[in-house]
Amino acid sequence: MSSRTVIRNGLVITASDEIHADVLIEDGRVVALAATGTPAAESWTAEKTIDATGKYVIPGGVDAHTHMELPFGGTFASDTFETGTRAAAWGGTTTIVDFAVQSVGRSLREGLDAWNAKADGNCAIDYAFHMIVSDVNQETLKEMDLLVQEGVTSFKQFMAYPGVFYSDDGQILRAMQRSAENGGLIMMHAENGIAIDVLVEQALARGETDPRFHGEVRKALLEAEATHRAIKLAQVAGAPLYVVHVSAQEAVAEIARARDEGLNVFGETCPQYLFLSTDNLAEPGFEGSKYVCSTPLRPKEHQAALWRGLRTNDLQVVSTDHCPFCFVGQKELGRGDFSKIPNGLPGVENRMDLLHQAVVDGHISRRRWIEIACATPARMFGLYPKKGTIAPGADADIVIYDPHAEQVMSVETHHMNVDYSAYEGKRVTGQVETVLSRGEQVITEREFTGRAGHGVYTPRSTCQYLL
Repeated sequence: MSSRTVIRNGLVITASDEIHADVLIEDGRVVALAATGTPAAESWTAEKTIDATGKYVIPGGVDAHTHMELPFGGTFASDTFETGTRAAAWGGTTTIVDFAVQSVGRSLREGLDAWNAKADGNCAIDYAFHMIVSDVNQETLKEMDLLVQEGVTSFKQFMAYPGVFYSDDGQILRAMQRSAENGGLIMMHAENGIAIDVLVEQALARGETDPRFHGEVRKALLEAEATHRAIKLAQVAGAPLYVVHVSAQEAVAEIARARDEGLNVFGETCPQYLFLSTDNLAEPGFEGSKYVCSTPLRPKEHQAALWRGLRTNDLQVVSTDHCPFCFVGQKELGRGDFSKIPNGLPGVENRMDLLHQAVVDGHISRRRWIEIACATPARMFGLYPKKGTIAPGADADIVIYDPHAEQVMSVETHHMNVDYSAYEGKRVTGQVETVLSRGEQVITEREFTGRAGHGVYTPRSTCQYLL
C-alpha cells in the first residue's frame, strides 16, 4: 500500500527558488511540485493534507558536524544518538553527519563499527558518518579506500590536541595524498596544537586558570597559521580540503585567498561564532566554562568577517559542532584549570532558528539560509539530491516553518540532553512547526511524533561541490 501526503499553500524555499507551490509526497519521497491553485495541484488526492498557509516549506536541515556520545576529556558528550537526533528534529534538522573515531593503535573499521553500534536503532532522523583518523599508517591508508567505496567519504584530521587526535604534517600529507586518489574529502581541525600547548602551560604557570584564558591561549593567529599550512599541504597533495569550525577573520582570509587561486578549499563556520563571543567566555564565576569549545569563541569584531564569508561563499556551510557537556559534573571538571574543561557546546536544535534570525536581521537571504544549512552540506558530503532540497525524487525530508512565530531560547524548553542553553534568553523570530523525515511526521504541530529507530544509516557519494 502506498501512502500519499500533500502539503498545500506554503512558500517552498530551496537554495535556488522560492515558489508558492503544493508538494506531493508518496512512499517517503517527493514526487511532484505544482504551483498552488493550478489544475495539476488541485487534481492531487492524498490520505493526508498539511495546510502550510502563511508558512515556509523548506528542506530538512543537514547538520554535517555533530558529536553524539563522543568520549572527550575523561567524560562523554551528554547527548546520545537518541536524545541528540530527537533534539535535531525539534530544530528542523533531518540528517546529521556524526564522527566515528579511530583510536590510536586501532583500525578505522573498529571505530566505525563502534559508532554504528551506538547509532543503530536509536536515531529519530537519518544519519551518516565521517571518520576521524587518529593514526595514519599503511593499514589506515588502505582502509580509507575501502571506506570511500562503502559510503564513508570524508576523513577528519586534527592539527590540535597532541596526544589525543593530533596528526603531524607528514601524516596529514599522506592522508591527503590518499584522498586525492580515492575521492575522499579531508576535513581539518586547523589550530597549531603544539604551540597552543606551550601557551596553555605558560598561562597556568602564571595562575591564569579561568575559562576566559581558554580563548586567549588558542590565538586567532594560530588558527590562521594552521589553516594556511593545511591549504598548502592539500595543494601539494592535489587534494580538496574542508576546514571545520572557522572562527577567526584571519582564517577566513586564508580560505578566501586559496579559493581566489581556484583551489578546492572550503570552509565551515558554526552559530556560536556568529552569535557568541569572548564576552561569554568571560562571564563571571565559572559561567564562562559553558562556552568553552575549540576553535574558541572570538572577540565580536570577527563576526563581520564570518557573515561576509557566508555571503561571498568563501564559507559554504554552517554546521553546529554539537558536542554538549553538562555544566554540573562535566564542565566543572575544569574548575581551577581551564585546560581540563571539556571542549564543546550544545546547538543541534538551535541552528535553523538562529540562521532564520540572520535572515530577519539582514545578514543573509532566505535562499542562502537554505543553501548553507541544507543544500550545500548535502552536496559537500555526497547526499544531494536525496537530501537538502525539495524536488521530485528527493527524500521527503521537509519542514513546515512559521516565519512569524516568536520564541525565547532556553534550557527550560530545549530538548537537548544538557543542563544549560548557550543562547539562554535569546529572542528569535521563526519556529519549526512540523517536520517530515522520509514522509513520516516526526514533529507534528510542535509535538514529537517520531520514534527512535526511524532514522536510518545513509551511505554517501564523494563530494559533489568540487570546482
